[in-house]
Amino acid sequence: MEIATIVAGVDGSPGSLLAVDWAAHEAHRRGLGLRLVNACVRERYEQGVADDGERGSERSQVQDLLSTAAKQAEAECPGLRVESEVIPDEPVSGLLDLQRLAPLLVLGAHGAGGFAGLLLGSVGLRVAARAEFPVVVVRGPGQCPSHQRPRVVLGLGPNPSAEATRFAVREAVLRQADLHLVHAWPSNSADAFALMNTAAKHVAHLLDTPEPGATGTFRVQVEHKSEHGPAAKVLLHQAGSADLVVVGAHRRQGHLGLQLGPVNHAVLHHAPCPVAIVAGQDHRDPDQVPHMR
Repeated sequence: MEIATIVAGVDGSPGSLLAVDWAAHEAHRRGLGLRLVNACVRERYEQGVADDGERGSERSQVQDLLSTAAKQAEAECPGLRVESEVIPDEPVSGLLDLQRLAPLLVLGAHGAGGFAGLLLGSVGLRVAARAEFPVVVVRGPGQCPSHQRPRVVLGLGPNPSAEATRFAVREAVLRQADLHLVHAWPSNSADAFALMNTAAKHVAHLLDTPEPGATGTFRVQVEHKSEHGPAAKVLLHQAGSADLVVVGAHRRQGHLGLQLGPVNHAVLHHAPCPVAIVAGQDHRDPDQVPHMR
């Protein structure tokens, strides 16, 4: 899916404000507008209802949050087009309905109110597990001082996602970053190098096929890292010096939502940098899909 707008969830928490900063720079890199949203189910039932003192104060607080976030985004990226919206729905449904905008949705890892902290069963995790569009959870600023150039890490599971690979390549090009392909393999795996070779060929094809309107001569440096060990441990180690980690999640036929396995959960909970969950489609028999993500 081609991304048409960048959306950031805002609740006034430090986590959501960090997400606003990240989203602003992402919108600027992509030449897109930024939409700031706050989801409030009471607005669904109280639209058009005259404000009393308490209700007027709540609405004013939400507008103040969005206004503060908009000023912060504009200060980060002067000239950026910023819009704000209060979604009259409960947070999960409201955010998932943003699919109509073809968005990249950016959420903070720890929130308040409608965007609870990213814990199992929270809004952020439920949205990441059901969204048809890419979701970025900003767990930290990335851009660690231990490396000279920006670095995008793509986690490769046993069934690599074409959509996640395409997203990671695009991010590396936009950021003028190195792209690291990371795959962990158990002691009984005979297919690790074949998988890495296939992924590398896909990345090379994408890099050799410029997108319409693309300009510049920057060449992404691609590194392959195939390590023995638990996948979550390997990927989190690589995330320690990354600007962005990208992982795919497959939508299996006959199942609601995405397959967010233990590796994706571990990265979402513990990575020190932003994490992008990119939805893909698995057309194989769902009972035959390896559960390593």
